[in-house]
Amino acid sequence: MKSMASIRTLFPRQCVLLTLASAIAIPALAQQPQSAADPQNTPPAAVQQQPSPEASSLNAPKEGFWGRVNPFARKKWVKKQVDPLNDRLSELDQVNAKNARDIQDVDGRAQAGIRRAQSTADGANQTATEAGARAQNANGLAQGAAGRVDRLNSTVSGLDKYNQISEVEVAFRSGQPVLSPAARKQLDDLAASLTGHQGYILEIEAHSPHAGSVGIQDSERLADAVKRYLVTQHEIPVYRLHSVALGNAQAATAGDEITKPARTSGVHVRLMENSLAAQGAAPPHGEASLTGAERP
Repeated sequence: MKSMASIRTLFPRQCVLLTLASAIAIPALAQQPQSAADPQNTPPAAVQQQPSPEASSLNAPKEGFWGRVNPFARKKWVKKQVDPLNDRLSELDQVNAKNARDIQDVDGRAQAGIRRAQSTADGANQTATEAGARAQNANGLAQGAAGRVDRLNSTVSGLDKYNQISEVEVAFRSGQPVLSPAARKQLDDLAASLTGHQGYILEIEAHSPHAGSVGIQDSERLADAVKRYLVTQHEIPVYRLHSVALGNAQAATAGDEITKPARTSGVHVRLMENSLAAQGAAPPHGEASLTGAERP
């Protein structure tokens, strides 16, 4: 009984001792790692180069047991890893779409500007072409007007210019105003040569061997005989016949210093053609009646 009582008294004491020993050992063990990691016992470079395990554990991603790639990872974890990439890709798609729209807008404006410029250039080219055509037309009209003015000047300057085409000397016997067959033949040939001629006149100079008024009267009768024959037999207009009775006087010619009196009775007929008719140019409409050089 005494032993049992002693055992009972010793057991609580042992428990108290064990408790005290554990209380003393735990702080001692806690101080050992702190002293090992004390910065005073380690150099500064080592402290800066070796990060603390707690910081590395906080910064390191939680990769799990399988490391970086976990074939058994959950969808939530995969979605959490992929969502930032999807957001970045969506942002890039939006930027690309905006750039494409901007490029299309710029291209559309450029094409519209090119079309407007081309339309303006085409309009200017058409206007220049029309202006060139009008200028050419005006130049043609001016040249035509200048040509007509030149022809008119030539017509005006050639109205009183006549050139001799042919001449006939009709002889009379003893001053009698009677045409012989030879004289008629000469006048017939002269009238036949008038075919196709325009703007012509016939100059008739009558001569007589008599002097004074007697010679003038005789030469007038001879000129009248020739004119009468041409008008009645060949229908030559009277306005184309221009006669003069000279008596025994001779018409002055260029280069003759002294004219001799006529010794025979005769009529000298000259066919004179206007220079316009010789050039093949008809006078302007309405001017023939004014000048008398061209009539039907």
